[in-house]
Amino acid sequence: MKLDVAAIEHGITKVSLSGRLDIEGALKIDDEFTKVAEEKRRVLLDLSEVTFIASLGVYTLVKGAKLTVKNGGKMILLNPQPNVEKVLRTTRVDTVMPIIHDLTSVAAVFGV
Repeated sequence: MKLDVAAIEHGITKVSLSGRLDIEGALKIDDEFTKVAEEKRRVLLDLSEVTFIASLGVYTLVKGAKLTVKNGGKMILLNPQPNVEKVLRTTRVDTVMPIIHDLTSVAAVFGV
């Protein structure tokens, strides 16, 4: 699992994940992901390169979203692959973090 962080327009922090968000992958990114979630208010989580997600991966994402909300912010999921999106919708993660597939609507979803 690889994690990249970049600042984009409107004060949005884009976090790009790639690889398998299984137990090993979730543990590998946990510290850095938690730090971003605690410090940033607008987090766009690009899941387009995540090929698999397990329960610990789901937990990591939800924990990050809750930390962001605690700071008055919001986390949005961008372009999950169909198999990953199915898991996220089945586990109702999409009720905590919106899932979008259009990068042009990001600012509107964040309300900026």
